Amino acid sequence: MAKSKLISPHGSKTLKTLLLEGKERDSELKRAETLPKVEVSSRETGDLIMLGIGGFTPLDGFMGHDDWKGVCSEMKMTNGIFWPIPITMSHDKKLDPGTEITLVSDETNEIMATMKVTESYQIDKEYECKHVFTTTDKAHPGVEMVMAQKDWNIAGPVKVLSESYFPTEFEGIYQRPAESRKIFEEKGWKTIAALQLRNPMHRSHEFLAKIAIDVCDGLYIHQLVGKLKPGDIPADVRVRCINTLVENYFVKERVVMGGYPLDMRYGGPREGLLHGVFRQNFGCTHMIIGRDHAGVGDYYGPFDAHEAYHNLWEGALECKMLPIDWTFYCHKCDGMASMKTCPHGKEDRVLLSGTALRKALSEGGDVPAEFSRKEVLDILREYYSGLKEKVEIKMHGHATGDAEKRK
Repeated sequence: MAKSKLISPHGSKTLKTLLLEGKERDSELKRAETLPKVEVSSRETGDLIMLGIGGFTPLDGFMGHDDWKGVCSEMKMTNGIFWPIPITMSHDKKLDPGTEITLVSDETNEIMATMKVTESYQIDKEYECKHVFTTTDKAHPGVEMVMAQKDWNIAGPVKVLSESYFPTEFEGIYQRPAESRKIFEEKGWKTIAALQLRNPMHRSHEFLAKIAIDVCDGLYIHQLVGKLKPGDIPADVRVRCINTLVENYFVKERVVMGGYPLDMRYGGPREGLLHGVFRQNFGCTHMIIGRDHAGVGDYYGPFDAHEAYHNLWEGALECKMLPIDWTFYCHKCDGMASMKTCPHGKEDRVLLSGTALRKALSEGGDVPAEFSRKEVLDILREYYSGLKEKVEIKMHGHATGDAEKRK
């Protein structure tokens, strides 16, 4: 068998997949029915699936105390491997080491995994939030997730038994790392840039995606199909928008689309680094990092994620950053441009952001033609016209352009 030309998984020569299949899964599922059941949240369910499919290689389960603390303070596990955000699960009581439990989704009541407990520990939630999110403000959705955790963290290896509804609800989009890697191999790609998306692609996304295609063999449009905060556009609508854009405006031989099952943490720079970690596991050599990557509100500077990548120690992460400056449509340039290429003033620019687009559509306002492709806007207008309840979309500095200058 020929040696793969793709990048190795993070911290490992091979993918570490914890998802059981076939007779092994059937046997473990029967055993799971006999074990004490513990509910896991939507975020924890997404993390479990990523552990199962190898997206979180080289982890073998939920983190213990020392790994949790090392990841929070130094972005490093006890074995020295780089990891930027704790992968943990919580429980309302302490469990003895050696206890075996079944993990059940608190939304669907489906058996997700079995777990052998190695450790139970309590954490300082404010410590985690201060290090990971740089804030303890409960208005931050990531902080809210951590503060909502139960009193004890339970650590231990897992055997994953389900990928939940993702393979069926997002058939053709949801992918395992082994699947994306196989596609890249078949295409003969060596350099692949990942585009992280939690919004429909507007013109700014399209611009930076095409920059990536120019410098790499191919582009992996990797959509989050897990949960978002209220007011964000749901995954099924987003998938339709992106499919339409790729169909009409991209060289399809240079693009692969995929979806992954995580909930958005809105962790800014730290989440940007996590995106690089699991994109490496999916086979990508580069991670596109643009303005306010994985941010929310005004908690992070527009290029804090760039700085986070620049400040990594040598060898921390093989998946390299593809940094893109602030992008926009410029009337004088008569096209898409960036701070590095456009000499004109703010009055000539149409600043593009997913927040601004959602706000305009939610309120029935006009959207400039330069902001998004007509085919995409048609889908989004149909979605918003059918909403019975609308969430107020709050604008922040990075969405309005008020924070466009680097600090």
